[in-house]
Amino acid sequence: MIPQKNWYLVHCKPRQDERAEENLARQGYVCARPICTRERISRGKRHTVAESLFPGYLFIQMADESSWAPLRSTRGVSRVVSFGGRPLAVGDELVARLQEQAGGHSFANVQIGENVRIIEGSFSALDAIFMAMDGEERVVLLIDLLSRQQQVSLPLASVSAY
Repeated sequence: MIPQKNWYLVHCKPRQDERAEENLARQGYVCARPICTRERISRGKRHTVAESLFPGYLFIQMADESSWAPLRSTRGVSRVVSFGGRPLAVGDELVARLQEQAGGHSFANVQIGENVRIIEGSFSALDAIFMAMDGEERVVLLIDLLSRQQQVSLPLASVSAY
Protein backbone atom coordinates (compact mmCIF):
# COMPACT_ATOMS: atom_id res chain seq x y z
CA MET A 1 0.00 0.00 0.00
CA ILE A 2 1.33 3.44 -0.99
CA PRO A 3 1.53 5.87 1.94
CA GLN A 4 -0.69 8.96 1.73
CA LYS A 5 1.35 12.12 1.09
CA ASN A 6 0.15 15.55 2.14
CA TRP A 7 1.48 19.09 1.92
CA TYR A 8 2.59 20.83 5.11
CA LEU A 9 3.70 24.38 5.80
CA VAL A 10 7.29 24.97 6.96
CA HIS A 11 8.36 28.19 8.68
CA CYS A 12 11.87 29.19 7.66
CA LYS A 13 14.48 31.28 9.41
CA PRO A 14 14.48 34.98 8.39
CA ARG A 15 15.45 35.43 4.71
CA GLN A 16 16.44 31.76 4.39
CA ASP A 17 13.46 30.21 2.59
CA GLU A 18 15.51 29.62 -0.57
CA ARG A 19 18.28 28.01 1.47
CA ALA A 20 15.77 25.80 3.30
CA GLU A 21 14.22 24.72 -0.01
CA GLU A 22 17.63 23.76 -1.44
CA ASN A 23 18.61 21.78 1.65
CA LEU A 24 15.26 19.97 1.83
CA ALA A 25 15.45 19.09 -1.87
CA ARG A 26 18.95 17.66 -1.34
CA GLN A 27 17.47 15.38 1.32
CA GLY A 28 14.88 14.12 -1.19
CA TYR A 29 11.82 16.08 -0.05
CA VAL A 30 9.36 17.54 -2.55
CA CYS A 31 8.99 21.27 -1.85
CA ALA A 32 6.88 24.05 -3.27
CA ARG A 33 7.79 27.71 -2.80
CA PRO A 34 5.52 29.89 -4.94
CA ILE A 35 7.59 32.60 -6.61
CA CYS A 36 6.39 35.95 -7.92
CA THR A 37 8.33 38.43 -9.98
CA ARG A 38 8.31 42.05 -8.94
CA GLU A 39 9.84 45.12 -10.38
CA ARG A 40 12.08 47.01 -7.97
CA ILE A 41 13.72 50.35 -8.47
CA SER A 42 17.20 50.71 -7.02
CA ARG A 43 19.57 53.53 -7.82
CA GLY A 44 17.07 54.85 -10.34
CA LYS A 45 16.99 51.68 -12.45
CA ARG A 46 14.26 49.08 -12.77
CA HIS A 47 15.15 45.52 -11.91
CA THR A 48 12.93 42.46 -12.07
CA VAL A 49 13.46 40.21 -9.07
CA ALA A 50 11.98 36.84 -8.20
CA GLU A 51 10.92 36.49 -4.59
CA SER A 52 8.80 34.19 -2.47
CA LEU A 53 5.09 34.84 -2.56
CA PHE A 54 5.07 34.07 1.18
CA PRO A 55 8.47 35.17 2.51
CA GLY A 56 9.65 32.90 5.29
CA TYR A 57 7.43 29.94 4.35
CA LEU A 58 7.42 26.99 1.98
CA PHE A 59 5.36 23.86 1.48
CA ILE A 60 6.75 20.36 1.86
CA GLN A 61 5.15 17.07 0.80
CA MET A 62 5.50 14.21 3.25
CA ALA A 63 3.84 10.92 4.12
CA ASP A 64 1.72 11.02 7.27
CA GLU A 65 3.86 8.50 9.13
CA SER A 66 7.20 10.15 8.20
CA SER A 67 9.59 11.36 10.87
CA TRP A 68 9.67 15.13 11.38
CA ALA A 69 13.06 14.99 13.12
CA PRO A 70 15.23 15.60 10.00
CA LEU A 71 13.35 18.84 9.31
CA ARG A 72 14.31 20.37 12.65
CA SER A 73 18.03 20.04 11.90
CA THR A 74 17.84 21.25 8.28
CA ARG A 75 19.64 24.55 7.67
CA GLY A 76 17.18 27.36 7.02
CA VAL A 77 14.20 25.60 8.60
CA SER A 78 12.78 27.03 11.81
CA ARG A 79 9.82 24.73 12.44
CA VAL A 80 6.83 22.97 10.89
CA VAL A 81 3.67 25.01 11.36
CA SER A 82 1.39 23.02 13.64
CA PHE A 83 -1.81 23.38 15.60
CA GLY A 84 -2.30 21.56 18.89
CA GLY A 85 1.14 19.98 18.56
CA ARG A 86 0.35 18.30 15.23
CA PRO A 87 1.28 19.57 11.76
CA LEU A 88 -1.87 20.37 9.81
CA ALA A 89 -2.08 19.20 6.19
CA VAL A 90 -2.62 21.80 3.43
CA GLY A 91 -4.88 20.88 0.50
CA ASP A 92 -3.24 19.72 -2.74
CA GLU A 93 -5.53 22.03 -4.73
CA LEU A 94 -4.40 25.09 -2.78
CA VAL A 95 -0.70 24.40 -3.33
CA ALA A 96 -1.26 23.68 -7.04
CA ARG A 97 -3.28 26.86 -7.50
CA LEU A 98 -0.66 28.98 -5.71
CA GLN A 99 2.05 27.56 -7.95
CA GLU A 100 -0.02 28.34 -11.07
CA GLN A 101 -0.91 31.91 -10.14
CA ALA A 102 2.32 32.97 -8.46
CA GLY A 103 3.91 34.72 -11.42
CA GLY A 104 1.08 37.10 -12.26
CA HIS A 105 2.53 40.38 -10.92
CA SER A 106 5.35 41.05 -13.38
CA PHE A 107 5.59 44.50 -14.91
CA ALA A 108 8.90 43.98 -16.66
CA ASN A 109 7.52 44.44 -20.20
CA VAL A 110 4.72 46.94 -19.56
CA GLN A 111 5.26 50.31 -21.22
CA ILE A 112 3.68 53.65 -20.37
CA GLY A 113 0.28 53.88 -22.04
CA GLU A 114 -0.39 50.12 -22.16
CA ASN A 115 -3.62 48.61 -20.85
CA VAL A 116 -3.61 46.70 -17.56
CA ARG A 117 -6.34 45.13 -15.43
CA ILE A 118 -7.02 45.86 -11.78
CA ILE A 119 -7.49 42.50 -10.03
CA GLU A 120 -7.96 43.49 -6.36
CA GLY A 121 -9.56 46.22 -4.30
CA SER A 122 -12.45 48.57 -4.89
CA PHE A 123 -11.59 49.01 -8.59
CA SER A 124 -11.24 45.28 -9.30
CA ALA A 125 -12.17 44.07 -12.80
CA LEU A 126 -11.62 47.55 -14.28
CA ASP A 127 -9.26 48.16 -17.16
CA ALA A 128 -6.74 50.96 -16.75
CA ILE A 129 -3.80 52.57 -18.51
CA PHE A 130 -0.35 52.22 -16.95
CA MET A 131 1.19 55.67 -16.35
CA ALA A 132 4.23 55.16 -14.09
CA MET A 133 5.75 53.37 -11.13
CA ASP A 134 5.12 55.12 -7.81
CA GLY A 135 7.99 53.85 -5.67
CA GLU A 136 8.87 50.17 -5.53
CA GLU A 137 5.47 48.65 -4.73
CA ARG A 138 2.89 51.02 -6.27
CA VAL A 139 1.76 52.02 -9.75
CA VAL A 140 0.02 55.10 -11.10
CA LEU A 141 -2.89 54.24 -13.38
CA LEU A 142 -5.38 56.18 -15.44
CA ILE A 143 -8.95 54.85 -15.08
CA ASP A 144 -12.21 55.94 -16.66
CA LEU A 145 -14.49 56.86 -13.76
CA LEU A 146 -17.80 58.73 -14.11
CA SER A 147 -17.02 59.58 -17.76
CA ARG A 148 -13.73 61.23 -16.77
CA GLN A 149 -10.20 59.93 -16.66
CA GLN A 150 -8.78 59.86 -13.14
CA GLN A 151 -5.27 59.06 -11.92
CA VAL A 152 -5.04 56.56 -9.08
CA SER A 153 -2.11 55.03 -7.23
CA LEU A 154 -2.53 51.35 -6.36
CA PRO A 155 -0.36 48.56 -4.95
CA LEU A 156 1.57 46.74 -7.67
CA ALA A 157 0.14 43.40 -6.48
CA SER A 158 -3.42 44.54 -7.25
CA VAL A 159 -2.69 45.08 -10.96
CA SER A 160 -2.09 42.51 -13.69
CA ALA A 161 -0.57 43.04 -17.12
CA TYR A 162 -2.46 41.60 -20.09
